[in-house]
Amino acid sequence: MEVIKLGKKGQASIPKAILNHLGLEGETKLLVETTAEGGILLRPAGVYPIEIYTEERIEEFKIGDHLTDEETKQLGDRTTSESRITRTRSPHFCTKIN
Repeated sequence: MEVIKLGKKGQASIPKAILNHLGLEGETKLLVETTAEGGILLRPAGVYPIEIYTEERIEEFKIGDHLTDEETKQLGDRTTSESRITRTRSPHFCTKIN
Protein backbone atom coordinates (compact mmCIF):
# COMPACT_ATOMS: atom_id res chain seq x y z
CA MET A 1 0.00 0.00 0.00
CA GLU A 2 1.26 3.44 -0.89
CA VAL A 3 0.17 6.91 0.24
CA ILE A 4 -0.48 9.59 -2.38
CA LYS A 5 -1.52 13.21 -2.04
CA LEU A 6 -4.35 14.96 -3.86
CA GLY A 7 -3.29 18.05 -5.76
CA LYS A 8 -5.08 21.40 -5.47
CA LYS A 9 -7.36 20.53 -8.39
CA GLY A 10 -8.28 17.10 -7.02
CA GLN A 11 -5.81 15.22 -9.19
CA ALA A 12 -3.94 12.16 -7.95
CA SER A 13 -0.91 10.44 -9.43
CA ILE A 14 -0.91 6.67 -9.33
CA PRO A 15 2.54 5.33 -8.41
CA LYS A 16 4.51 3.89 -11.35
CA ALA A 17 4.90 0.50 -9.64
CA ILE A 18 1.11 0.12 -9.48
CA LEU A 19 0.67 1.24 -13.10
CA ASN A 20 3.31 -1.28 -14.22
CA HIS A 21 1.74 -4.06 -12.15
CA LEU A 22 -1.66 -3.42 -13.79
CA GLY A 23 -0.24 -2.85 -17.27
CA LEU A 24 -1.60 0.70 -17.43
CA GLU A 25 -0.01 3.64 -19.21
CA GLY A 26 -0.53 7.38 -19.14
CA GLU A 27 -3.69 8.68 -20.84
CA THR A 28 -5.56 5.43 -20.02
CA LYS A 29 -9.27 6.07 -19.43
CA LEU A 30 -10.46 4.95 -15.99
CA LEU A 31 -13.89 4.56 -14.44
CA VAL A 32 -14.11 6.05 -10.95
CA GLU A 33 -16.64 4.96 -8.32
CA THR A 34 -17.10 5.35 -4.61
CA THR A 35 -17.61 2.35 -2.37
CA ALA A 36 -20.04 1.94 0.53
CA GLU A 37 -17.03 2.00 2.87
CA GLY A 38 -16.01 5.46 1.64
CA GLY A 39 -13.28 4.29 -0.70
CA ILE A 40 -12.51 5.27 -4.26
CA LEU A 41 -12.43 2.52 -6.88
CA LEU A 42 -10.63 2.99 -10.21
CA ARG A 43 -11.08 0.51 -13.06
CA PRO A 44 -9.83 0.61 -16.65
CA ALA A 45 -12.64 1.72 -18.95
CA GLY A 46 -13.41 -0.24 -22.10
CA VAL A 47 -13.41 2.53 -24.68
CA TYR A 48 -14.21 1.48 -28.22
CA PRO A 49 -14.22 3.76 -31.24
CA ILE A 50 -17.55 4.24 -32.94
CA GLU A 51 -18.49 5.57 -36.32
CA ILE A 52 -21.55 7.69 -36.89
CA TYR A 53 -22.77 6.94 -40.37
CA THR A 54 -23.90 9.58 -42.82
CA GLU A 55 -26.92 8.91 -45.00
CA GLU A 56 -24.54 8.41 -47.94
CA ARG A 57 -22.57 5.76 -46.00
CA ILE A 58 -25.78 3.95 -45.05
CA GLU A 59 -26.78 3.88 -48.72
CA GLU A 60 -23.38 2.35 -49.55
CA PHE A 61 -24.07 -0.41 -47.00
CA LYS A 62 -27.50 -1.04 -48.47
CA ILE A 63 -26.15 -1.28 -52.02
CA GLY A 64 -23.35 -3.63 -51.04
CA ASP A 65 -25.61 -5.71 -48.83
CA HIS A 66 -28.27 -6.81 -51.33
CA LEU A 67 -28.53 -10.50 -52.04
CA THR A 68 -27.77 -11.80 -55.48
CA ASP A 69 -30.60 -13.29 -57.53
CA GLU A 70 -29.19 -16.75 -56.76
CA GLU A 71 -29.17 -16.07 -53.00
CA THR A 72 -32.73 -14.76 -53.17
CA LYS A 73 -33.78 -17.86 -55.11
CA GLN A 74 -32.20 -20.11 -52.47
CA LEU A 75 -34.20 -18.36 -49.75
CA GLY A 76 -37.42 -18.80 -51.69
CA ASP A 77 -40.22 -16.31 -52.15
CA ARG A 78 -41.42 -15.16 -48.73
CA THR A 79 -43.51 -12.18 -49.79
CA THR A 80 -47.08 -11.62 -48.66
CA SER A 81 -49.94 -9.88 -50.39
CA GLU A 82 -49.72 -7.02 -47.85
CA SER A 83 -46.05 -6.14 -48.21
CA ARG A 84 -42.69 -7.41 -49.34
CA ILE A 85 -39.26 -7.03 -47.81
CA THR A 86 -36.19 -6.14 -49.81
CA ARG A 87 -33.84 -8.91 -48.79
CA THR A 88 -30.34 -8.08 -47.70
CA ARG A 89 -27.55 -10.01 -46.02
CA SER A 90 -27.90 -7.87 -42.91
CA PRO A 91 -31.19 -7.69 -41.01
CA HIS A 92 -30.31 -4.13 -39.95
CA PHE A 93 -30.86 -2.84 -43.45
CA CYS A 94 -34.07 -4.61 -44.50
CA THR A 95 -36.58 -2.22 -45.98
CA LYS A 96 -40.32 -2.81 -45.79
CA ILE A 97 -42.13 -1.73 -48.94
CA ASN A 98 -45.93 -1.42 -48.98
